[in-house]
Amino acid sequence: MERNELYPVFLKVSNLNILIVGGGNVALEKLTFLLKSSPSAQVEMVSPFYREETIALATKFGIVMHLSDYNKSFLKSKHMVVATTDKVEVNEQVYHDCRAESILVNVADNPPFCDFYMGGIVTKGNVKVAISTNGKSPTTAKRLRQFFEDVIPENIDDLVKNLNEFRKTIKGDFEEKVETLNEFTKGLVSKKDKDPN
Repeated sequence: MERNELYPVFLKVSNLNILIVGGGNVALEKLTFLLKSSPSAQVEMVSPFYREETIALATKFGIVMHLSDYNKSFLKSKHMVVATTDKVEVNEQVYHDCRAESILVNVADNPPFCDFYMGGIVTKGNVKVAISTNGKSPTTAKRLRQFFEDVIPENIDDLVKNLNEFRKTIKGDFEEKVETLNEFTKGLVSKKDKDPN
């Protein structure tokens, strides 16, 4: 079986400078996804045109929008870039420019030209679950996201906050604290009962 070797991380995108190249449907989708998960994300966009919905969303969140064709000067001080244009040659130029500057890049719908993927995300308070299909099937990630939204209880954030307070009261070194918390929380994950028949 093929293995997903991606390393999952949760980025503080309010501390990073992100550029979205493009202003069409895919740019709107990526911007919406990013701001839904991280409303304080630091984002700029560059495109010779923008959809009305993109302008409305970008304005609401204070996103800087450059009305221009892409050129590599827009990469200055950027940490991450998402290329979403409908021009393959522009997207691939963005990829090569980013690689030359050691900037993380995602070219939408082109897995070989991606350093990262924007997977499905489920958020309930402080709990966030990210889902990856290794770039193979965004639709599967979407369905898994819907599944986890249904099965993760709405009060999970209360549990997280209470465990955080409990953690502060535990005595001992790091290993002892981890062992205590593991023992305390092991009942949260119920294993399937073996079929008695």
